[in-house]
Amino acid sequence: MANGVNAERRLILILGGARSGKSAYAQQLAGALGNKVLFVATAEAGDAEMAARIARHRADRPPEWRTLEVPRAVGRAIQGYHWQAEVVLLDCLTVLAGNVIGALAQELTSEAAESALQREVEGLIEAYRAGTASWIVVSNEVGWGIVPASPLARAYRDALGRANAHLARAADEVYLLVAGLPLRLKPPG
Repeated sequence: MANGVNAERRLILILGGARSGKSAYAQQLAGALGNKVLFVATAEAGDAEMAARIARHRADRPPEWRTLEVPRAVGRAIQGYHWQAEVVLLDCLTVLAGNVIGALAQELTSEAAESALQREVEGLIEAYRAGTASWIVVSNEVGWGIVPASPLARAYRDALGRANAHLARAADEVYLLVAGLPLRLKPPG
């Protein structure tokens, strides 16, 4: 795809635990898929530690990549971004889920969290289908730990788990990163 022709456009989901190598693998894959990469960042700098993380992530990206920073309604923002990307790299759905669920405030129930995140994922899939770029979406696998103690944490875990499954069904390829090693889940091979 480096020649600007996207003959094999695809939606790729990369899952894994914290510090599993998801983002590094996604960036490597994005660079291999095309020269014109739109990096979509979902994190907001709510404190000094997060601001430092965001700065490190910015420094790690190739300088020629464009960046779109958007905390919610990401599909709509990407569709409204007037720059022709060959690859869209969204990092990450995990933070996006926190932004979407956190915006519910007093109206938070498990059903509301899942519904809001479902709408967000549908917007992403719609934006992918409306465009011409390959997409890579990074997300954490959060269902392998202990059952969270608080209702909010359980609602978040359940909503993200279902969002990951929904996106995995729509994806052409799904990878699970473990200790920096990609395991191809879809298509099997």
